[in-house]
Amino acid sequence: MSLSDYVILPEPRPGLDRTGPATLKFLVAGGFGVGKTTLVSALSEVPAMRTEAVLTTASEASDRLPQGSTKESTTVAMDFGRITLTDPRHMVLLLFGTPGQHRFWFTWDELSYGARGAVVLADTCQLEDCFAAIGFFEQRGLPFIVAVNEFEPPERRYPPDAVRDALDVPAHVPVVSCDARDRQSALSVLNELIKHAMSFHTAPMGVSP
Repeated sequence: MSLSDYVILPEPRPGLDRTGPATLKFLVAGGFGVGKTTLVSALSEVPAMRTEAVLTTASEASDRLPQGSTKESTTVAMDFGRITLTDPRHMVLLLFGTPGQHRFWFTWDELSYGARGAVVLADTCQLEDCFAAIGFFEQRGLPFIVAVNEFEPPERRYPPDAVRDALDVPAHVPVVSCDARDRQSALSVLNELIKHAMSFHTAPMGVSP
């Protein structure tokens, strides 16, 4: 089953060309340094557009990196990537990575406008950094999944059900594992998101998918 089989086709707006490709928008959110830029870059068919700034000692108090991280820059507005699908339908998926630091959260409202769903990328060493994104999407009624970026060696990883319990997300929200550096793993995450978004948007009003 391909990504195209799961994509939700929105109703064309009046006056727009109905013969062009459908364009669908998805977000990648999560804590600081969790791998959002990496995931968008792995998925995008073109070099991902990044808006990054170099980390300095002045930001040490607010920009807490995961233990052992060698990250030297941070997203200050968004990451952007694109995937074009042609079989069986012509459509374009737009991927927007949100900034992870608290001082840039004001951009989330703008980035989420028109989005069909979101991935909350998680690191089990700093799960508490996911709560802001989860709360944001729940409040706005935007379907999301949780993808655990597996930084840890196999013997120190947690099963999805344990992560679900720790984050207290509903049973209908998918929780999956991934390697954000690997394109096939990243595509599996996107596939899961599209399936969940399709189920969410086609469910009867007031009924969880």
